[in-house]
Amino acid sequence: MEQSRIDRINELARKAKTAEGLTEAEHAERAGLRREYVDAVLGSLRGQLDNTWVVDEQGNKRKLTDKEGKQDK
Repeated sequence: MEQSRIDRINELARKAKTAEGLTEAEHAERAGLRREYVDAVLGSLRGQLDNTWVVDEQGNKRKLTDKEGKQDK
């Protein structure tokens, strides 16, 4: 996610705390930007976990897998 978009999220957060508050359009923009940010963070985390290996006591390496029974979103 671009730094300018993160800066906009922070700008809207500061404005929401003022007496002026946010307009309906700004509420919608903030919600969209927050969703985009969360998706970027989760995508980054998924990428890191996909490249994670577990080493057991005997030194055997295996790929980290999803927990059994867990549904992928």
